[in-house]
Amino acid sequence: MSISTKYNPKEVEKKWYDSWMQRGFFHSEPNPNKEPYTIVIPPPNVTGVLHMGHMLNNTIQDVLIRRARMQGKEACWVPGTDHASIATEAKVVAMLKEKGINKSDLTREEFLKYAWEWKEKYGGIILEQLKKLGASCDWDRTRFTMEDDLSAAVIEVFVDLYRKGQIYRGVRMVNWDPQGQTALSDEEVIPKDTMAKMYHLNYEVVANSAAEPTYITVATSRPETIMADVAVAVNPNDERYKHLHGKSVRIPLLGKEIPVILDEYVSIDFGTGALKVTPAHDLNDYELGQKHKLPTIDILNNNGTLNEQAQLYVGQDRFAARRNIVKDLQEAGLLVKVEEYASVLQTSERTGAVIEPRLSMQWWCKMDKMAGPALESVMNDEIRLHPPKFKNMYRSWMENVRDWCVSRQLWWGQQIPAYYLPDGSYVVATTAEEALVLARKESGNENLQLSDLRQDEDVLDTWFSSWLWPISVFDGFKDPDNKDILYYYPTNDLVTAPEILFFWVARMIMAGYEFRNEMPFKNVYLTGIVRDAQGRKMSKSLGNSPDPLDLIEQYGADGVRAGMLFSSPAGNDLLFDEKLVEQGRNFSNKIWNAYRLIKGWEVDENLPCPNETAIKWFDSRFNEAFVQIEDHFSKFRISDALLTVYKLVWDDFCSNYLEMIKPAYQQPIDKQTLDTTVDFLEDVLKVLHPFMPFITEEIWHDLKERKEKEYLIVAPWPKKDKFDKHIVEQMESVINIVGSVRNIRNSKNIPNTKPLELFIKVMSHDQYEPYFGVMRKLANLSEVQYVEENIEGAVSFIVSGDEFFIPMEGNIDVEAERERLTKELEYTKGFLISVDKKLSNERFVSGAPESVIANERKKKADAEAKINAIEQSLASL
Repeated sequence: MSISTKYNPKEVEKKWYDSWMQRGFFHSEPNPNKEPYTIVIPPPNVTGVLHMGHMLNNTIQDVLIRRARMQGKEACWVPGTDHASIATEAKVVAMLKEKGINKSDLTREEFLKYAWEWKEKYGGIILEQLKKLGASCDWDRTRFTMEDDLSAAVIEVFVDLYRKGQIYRGVRMVNWDPQGQTALSDEEVIPKDTMAKMYHLNYEVVANSAAEPTYITVATSRPETIMADVAVAVNPNDERYKHLHGKSVRIPLLGKEIPVILDEYVSIDFGTGALKVTPAHDLNDYELGQKHKLPTIDILNNNGTLNEQAQLYVGQDRFAARRNIVKDLQEAGLLVKVEEYASVLQTSERTGAVIEPRLSMQWWCKMDKMAGPALESVMNDEIRLHPPKFKNMYRSWMENVRDWCVSRQLWWGQQIPAYYLPDGSYVVATTAEEALVLARKESGNENLQLSDLRQDEDVLDTWFSSWLWPISVFDGFKDPDNKDILYYYPTNDLVTAPEILFFWVARMIMAGYEFRNEMPFKNVYLTGIVRDAQGRKMSKSLGNSPDPLDLIEQYGADGVRAGMLFSSPAGNDLLFDEKLVEQGRNFSNKIWNAYRLIKGWEVDENLPCPNETAIKWFDSRFNEAFVQIEDHFSKFRISDALLTVYKLVWDDFCSNYLEMIKPAYQQPIDKQTLDTTVDFLEDVLKVLHPFMPFITEEIWHDLKERKEKEYLIVAPWPKKDKFDKHIVEQMESVINIVGSVRNIRNSKNIPNTKPLELFIKVMSHDQYEPYFGVMRKLANLSEVQYVEENIEGAVSFIVSGDEFFIPMEGNIDVEAERERLTKELEYTKGFLISVDKKLSNERFVSGAPESVIANERKKKADAEAKINAIEQSLASL
């Protein structure tokens, strides 16, 4: 069978993915004879399409799950999607508008019908796209955070926490989206750098006499909120305002009197040192107002327009009111100046609207008790963060945890199970029927009917379902002792982004201890952010993000996977460059060409094996690399593991080993070498498979006949084996010698086809002799022998302190060579001076580790040997 000259991923990827699916390799069931290995996917929003962050995150998960599967573990990767309340509702509202339908014209039931239709049509797009990447999820286990069982779990948890006193209803400050008209979590608020204006306004001091009015100047970026001011605060130690202690001032334009209060919270040297206090529209002002028992005046409607309490500009949008009040303040002579400054604007992730901090009646979940065990488990490494540098961030968040606003003013989501009685009181229950029983009991009114109860209109925050994800995907609330939850939970590894370490990861840990009294996972691998070459986060809005599917189309899924991992160490951002993906594709081609070379050899079973040295070396080199690969995996250095595999495959196997054993042109190879090489290639394919599953499965099946389920995806992962360190080190020197010979050829323009002689001057005559055959073959040498004296008229080089000579008589320009050696001598002498300076520095010698000092001494010895060799070469010329 002829093998294609070029690897074609389009022909391969769908074939093998369908084959894996048909044979059930992704599916997992509890197996008491096997160790479970479980990952739950960070559920992408049901509105989502594949982006570069998903590519990185899911590639890493797939690498981990494929390796575990090959290790013989019962590998289970649970996929699914998040209902994404705000994002989905926004999509559905936009779709309805295109049809000329307003949400306000629909009942809740009518709207939800449209929402479910939208979800069924578009909600699975991202999961289908993940299949193109090669994600080996157990698709039979796909879950959705608003499916019936998972929604029932959410309601059950809400009721449970309410009855424990950990959920309550109250008025507190929230992030308010005036366009979406809902509260938002901090994670749904996107900061944007901008230039803003600071307005300096004069507040008239209320005088006891009819003297000339005096003023205090207050700086604010939001003049439209001055009608909600309830005080002006100054630092009690600020000498400028001592005369205002106990005084009052008038709000500009409105004329209303408000007190001057004293608080050390006010910075003396920031702004004017005088702060307007507006508790309803600023979180810090709210806390200041609570401290000083000040009233709270909310002047904004839900949609961001000014309400009746503002008295001025009623009905105007907040930004229109800003423009008008600035104009009126200027005309009244109360606007002192306007300054521009760099600021950060808080915006809604979904609508883009500027966030309003505002007081709102919401449902809250107390977090302090649940935070305790969740903090301890991470600090004592029961749950490990990778990299561990994120532990400090985690601790800071958890030690300063605030109550969680769990309600959202939306229709898409789990409706809060609170039921209001006609008198305004409420009960919390899992069903309306249960609520009626409670309502009759608590009110003492046995005549109450279901029609008398009104369920809370709000839905729960999306995170309130996803914090239960590792438990609910295995139906751990529906049936706490079912076989799946008992076998797969706790899960093993979670792969996610640092920005949701608190919003999702910490809350899942809290839920694990709260509802199952154990951790939800053992390791958290925190990926970096995918950024462009300028360091900007990739996003559609910036137009700096390639379409992942286009990359897969152009470079193949394996090329994209490898490219994403080439420079993505845990916790560090990846500066994406398409050249990385191109490098991944080139790697695929390298592997394919190596396979074609091996398959193209004819075998002669009567030939003896001439390649024992090369075989022994690669066997040891593979085992040495495998130990390194396993160490990288154990420390979640996935990128380093790939780079080790890359070097093993590209350099050691393809560029060196295959060249060592390759038979002469149109000559056969011996059977022992070929069989051993095929075995080596199988091992190489195994360690490469988690990273590049498609090309490896293709070569695996082409390499030899396989049984029905003898697939690489379930082939046994290699085991650690002993290796001969001496032969690895010696061959490394040999490869360096060959490289030096090739460099000399290039610098002297000597054709590769022309054999050269190599002479070696060493103290011992046995260390290179076993490798003479390898040297002759790789460097095209007609002769390799030892000498005790320098060879006149030869080019020399140093490897591992030994001196090598290549006679150049008749092959070089003597003057040009003398000039080259003179320059090299000057450089090496300069290098030696720098090393000597280090070694003569007492602070360096006394403070540096012994290994570092030994390395510097080796550099000194090598430089001295090189100088001696160059000087002798110059003398011979």
